[in-house]
Amino acid sequence: MRTDLVEEASKVITEPPVLINMVSRRVKQLNQGRSPLVDVEPRMGAADIALKEIIEGKIVSDLSETES
Repeated sequence: MRTDLVEEASKVITEPPVLINMVSRRVKQLNQGRSPLVDVEPRMGAADIALKEIIEGKIVSDLSETES
């Protein structure tokens, strides 16, 4: 997992447990065959793809729905 992507994603999702859960769920989906929502660079792992998707706003936390 690339440190620069973790730092950037931490600016979008400020709560570490939420970020960890989002990445974990998305990695599982990617490993099951779901297509990436971003351009994939060579040597990117599933966690890097998930982080990049968060950074680019392709996936968002559903936390706002549960707080209502």
